[in-house]
Amino acid sequence: MSNRKIIDVISGAHIAPPPIWVMRQAGRYLPEYRELRKSAKSFLDFCYTPDMAVEATLQPIRRYNFDAAILFSDILVMPDALGRDVHFVTGEGPRMTPLGEGDVDALTPNNVLSHLSPVFEAVKRLRSDLPDETALFGFCGAPWTVATYMIAGRGTSDQAPSRLFMYQKPDELAKLLDIIADASAEYLIGQLDAGADAVKIFDSWSGVLDEFAFEANCVQPVKRIVEKVRSARLNAKIIAFPKGAGHFYRGYKEKTGVDMVALDWSVPLEFAAELQKEGPVQGNLDPQRVVAGQAAIKEGVDRIMDVLGNGPLVFNLGHGITPDATPENMDFLVRYVRGEI
Repeated sequence: MSNRKIIDVISGAHIAPPPIWVMRQAGRYLPEYRELRKSAKSFLDFCYTPDMAVEATLQPIRRYNFDAAILFSDILVMPDALGRDVHFVTGEGPRMTPLGEGDVDALTPNNVLSHLSPVFEAVKRLRSDLPDETALFGFCGAPWTVATYMIAGRGTSDQAPSRLFMYQKPDELAKLLDIIADASAEYLIGQLDAGADAVKIFDSWSGVLDEFAFEANCVQPVKRIVEKVRSARLNAKIIAFPKGAGHFYRGYKEKTGVDMVALDWSVPLEFAAELQKEGPVQGNLDPQRVVAGQAAIKEGVDRIMDVLGNGPLVFNLGHGITPDATPENMDFLVRYVRGEI
């Protein structure tokens, strides 16, 4: 057993109470984060300034002593590093010019590591600043999810532009996914080398695909990343989150080679228990329970623990905490999961 129990769970151990961290745990629900954000010229500037990224990452650790810290950054630093014109519009989210003819061939994967060097600096400093028992997670976006933003130039509710691109330009999409996968593997290796204990691959838009497209565009690119990372760092701990995958969660761990699968809140707990037989799982409290208050939190936690608490589990939300959650409710969640109240 290591001194970072969340890493032991990722390796298959059962620990009670389970370790806990929360997706988007550094974010707009924290007043200190909102204050820090005011000092950044832009959101990307925030991500690329090690002082700010380190501070944002540490804020929730100081408040809640989570079992893991996750690097403060964004999945869209990857298309930015590949040469696309990424920017964020306040209240609306990310924007970039949609991919046009010849744009895939014009991407700049050779510049990725140098462009993202401030991220590696932040990871290095975080590992030094964090308590020894607190694990540090790095991350990237999965190729399909990153590609959807590059194709459409923004997020859309059903990713129709990307699905149309997939059917009309399958070879172009395959080339794009390979470029993103290879660059992302190098990015994750860089984070591991800088001090990350584990890395996570976020596939936020995997749930919009049929079974054949899911296999080709979600499973295979993530498998490509895992194989490339493991060929360089054999013992790397890798988590994946194919949000909305539904039935396609079954067998995902084995097909991709990841160590642990994160579950969204729509996954039925009995199905989650079947997935837990394949390996450790993370999740999957509905984030709105943290907005609703203590009674909703207790009910949700109890249900998850009753079904998943006797196996390898990292307690988390089924997606990121929302800006309208309160720090007080988060504090209650953490203490309730740990059996302190």
